[in-house]
Amino acid sequence: MRAPEGAPYIEEQRLLLGPQDRSSELVRVLRIAWEFVRGFRRLHFLGPCVTVFGSARFGEGHAYYESARDMGRLLAREGFTVMTGGGPGIMEAANRGAREAGGRSVGCNIKLPFEQEPNHYLDELITFRYFFVRKVMLVKYSYAFIAFPGGFGTLDEVFEALTLMQTDKIKDFPVVLIGTEFWSPLVDFIRHRLIAQGTIAEADFRLVYVMDSPEEALESIRDMAIRRFGLTYGPTMRRRRFLFE
Repeated sequence: MRAPEGAPYIEEQRLLLGPQDRSSELVRVLRIAWEFVRGFRRLHFLGPCVTVFGSARFGEGHAYYESARDMGRLLAREGFTVMTGGGPGIMEAANRGAREAGGRSVGCNIKLPFEQEPNHYLDELITFRYFFVRKVMLVKYSYAFIAFPGGFGTLDEVFEALTLMQTDKIKDFPVVLIGTEFWSPLVDFIRHRLIAQGTIAEADFRLVYVMDSPEEALESIRDMAIRRFGLTYGPTMRRRRFLFE
């Protein structure tokens, strides 16, 4: 949601307004550095995480909400920490499912002027001022991304992950898109425009899985995590996770 016209600039907006006086720029850099330090300290001992993205606008009872809730349960039972943006909708559903299954539920929230209140199913909540700091945290501690239908924010997070993998900034890990009907037009565009016209290579899209079932998504994540990251699951993983608490 956009701020009303004429509203005063908040601190995060000033960052992108162009050159400022040097003293204020230095203070801003130090504040950003502290956000990184605070995030690293709070999230360091989470254990292997899977990050779930999706719209904040799907409420309880919606098919996507209930599917994300199932996804959270399955991930938690497998021994993963479920990480989200900490807000309502799909984020709440995934955190809720993890909590219901006795797993760990974490939210990396963002301060916004008019929305994004944290949900009530979080064992650990950390709130950031800057989107780019938050995005680093969501990537740094994740072994897979699961994206349910969403808007600009969800698309941004999906393509950020793909860009980082394409440019070898992070290890390849699965990006699972849940909801074939929703995602099919985007997948067709990537295949029949981007790949067909050579703007990306076919290999750049090799780790994107599109499916409807949380159970299928879990199988893809489990297989990739074992093969590429050497993780183990089930009771052993859960015991290791509790050692960190």
